Amino acid sequence: MTSFGPESLQRSPAGEGAGHIDYRLARRHLVNEYKRGRLSRRDLCDAHPELMRAANNMGQATTDVCPICEEDDLVLVSFVFGPRLPAHGRCVGSREELAKLASRSGERVCYVVEVCPGCSWNHLVRTFALGLTAR
Repeated sequence: MTSFGPESLQRSPAGEGAGHIDYRLARRHLVNEYKRGRLSRRDLCDAHPELMRAANNMGQATTDVCPICEEDDLVLVSFVFGPRLPAHGRCVGSREELAKLASRSGERVCYVVEVCPGCSWNHLVRTFALGLTAR
């Protein structure tokens, strides 16, 4: 059985390359449900205050307009989880910092979340493995 969760990012026993999970289809489904009136803005715009703080202070600006409020540009926030990192993960503010974490030994997983600073829409965009070691 195929798993689509973060555990599927681990290197397979045969040693194939790193995993990458993209959540565009899930995002599209939620946005379509909102536009059809099946989900309310309140259902979707519920970013945690810490996520909003990270978006405002460390997020990477994009030119993509929020699919919900259609007013503000989205911000990408990246969190890395793994050995010798806090249990709540580490918010990464730059590509250089991400590269530094990737160069360390041990397996880590990066989660990229899009956030709208205006309406608090948030959605997991993708996850990918960092710093995989051979087994």
